Amino acid sequence: MELVAALALAAAIAALVIVALLARETLRLRRRLAMLTRDGDGRSLETILDAHLRTVLEVRRRADTLEARTTALETKTRATYRRAGLVRFNPFEDTGSNQSFVIALLDDEGDGLLLSSLHSRSGTRIYAKPVRGGRAETTISDEEGEAIRLARGR
Repeated sequence: MELVAALALAAAIAALVIVALLARETLRLRRRLAMLTRDGDGRSLETILDAHLRTVLEVRRRADTLEARTTALETKTRATYRRAGLVRFNPFEDTGSNQSFVIALLDDEGDGLLLSSLHSRSGTRIYAKPVRGGRAETTISDEEGEAIRLARGR
């Protein structure tokens, strides 16, 4: 019987040692969990994640707004004169310094205008001609054609 009592005592001591080790490990794990689930301000991981989710949703809303505004601006800028071609020339023998010029102002579709300024000793004349699809609707000079070509990037 003493043997059984000794074995029972040894088993109880072993069980107590195991329980003590498990309690120590549980305490260590609880500390680590508490460290992981709290920030410097003492907030829980759930609170932190909720705040981050709200931030992400706000950023997404702003990104959607910016995308819509960007699309609207891209649509508007297609119709603005974003392409220009300038040619300076001397149309008359009695003048110099290439004071005459023609400028083509076109949008992305090639629509716009030609603005020609012809300078002579007696005065300066300015002419405007419409351009549709990269082509003038009236007869144009070589310089005006060159200005359109420059504006279209060709």
